[in-house]
Amino acid sequence: MLGYVFMQRSLVVGVLLGIVIPLVGVTVVLKRLSMIGDALSHTSLAGVAAGLVAGISPVAGATIACLAGALCIEGIRRRFRDQSELAVAVVMATGIGLAGVLSGFVPNASSFNSFMFGSILTVSAEETVTIVAISVIALGFCVLARRELFLMSFDERHARCVGVPVSAANVAFVIVVALVVAVAARTVGSLIVSSMMVVPVACALQLARSWRQTCVLASGIGVATTVLGLVISYCCGLKPGGTIVLMAVALLLLILAGKALAKRRG
Repeated sequence: MLGYVFMQRSLVVGVLLGIVIPLVGVTVVLKRLSMIGDALSHTSLAGVAAGLVAGISPVAGATIACLAGALCIEGIRRRFRDQSELAVAVVMATGIGLAGVLSGFVPNASSFNSFMFGSILTVSAEETVTIVAISVIALGFCVLARRELFLMSFDERHARCVGVPVSAANVAFVIVVALVVAVAARTVGSLIVSSMMVVPVACALQLARSWRQTCVLASGIGVATTVLGLVISYCCGLKPGGTIVLMAVALLLLILAGKALAKRRG
């Protein structure tokens, strides 16, 4: 299996995305914005369709659309501070609408469909470099801004009181999330990336006892389920993106069942 170049690239990309997607997902989940992945993934589909219609790189179109969607989410959140979930709902609705309309003008439907469910096994060398660069940026941001992300995850008002530039940090964070979603849409699929952002975090929250442990476990689970999903999809001829998510869901069910059994015995 590792003798094939496409599998080598897939594993490299899978490991990197398995680390960074759940890592940014920890803050997303704790800020109660779990659907932001869905909103940006649907927005990325609109960018993909626009790119294919305009004859430019669909990845570039997805990136621009995700950045625009992320900034819109943050702008709406500032206006509706007590109903922050409205921002995600509005951007998701807009993304779905634009994707639905623009997809009707896409000359090659198969190209558009490949972004819906991903094609990690066909990632090119250039795309691998891009994913490596964005993964390093996202990982570096999460490490350097870990204090700010920790404080904002639980109480933005307290974070602001202790000197955290909440507005700037939120904008920087949603931009990082947008970049991660944009590159992940090409590999694992726009309709699947949000699951990778949430399910490993849900597993980690069942096991971790601190915010740091949650981050480490979420990324570890993301890597493990991604590699396992790639191996199983290769051996059984399954779609990699869906298989990766199902591995994460299966692990979550095992954790919940194990905790329920341990509680019953205790």
